[in-house]
Amino acid sequence: MAVKRLAFIGSSLDDLRNFPDEARRAAGFELRAIQNGLEPRDWKPMQSVGAGVREIRIRVLGEWRVIYLATIRDAVYVLHAFQKKTRKTSGHDIDLARSRCKQIGGTI
Repeated sequence: MAVKRLAFIGSSLDDLRNFPDEARRAAGFELRAIQNGLEPRDWKPMQSVGAGVREIRIRVLGEWRVIYLATIRDAVYVLHAFQKKTRKTSGHDIDLARSRCKQIGGTI
């Protein structure tokens, strides 16, 4: 199996770069696993964003999330990366990820 390329949509790369070093390294490790066809260690489906969309959960120096889609074409599409500050993911974060999913042809 070929390694899938990473494709960052919108500001997701800059957002990920703004994570604290330790959280950013953890996110990179998880994204690399996904590129190689493996599952991240801690994730959940994000059907509210789109079909096949998942959220990586990182618990290092706070709560951090990376929303991605790896089921279409030959890439892992990183839709959104953010710090989670409340128990429930905010509507703004879901709407932003949904909008970016539609940009790449993902389905809701």
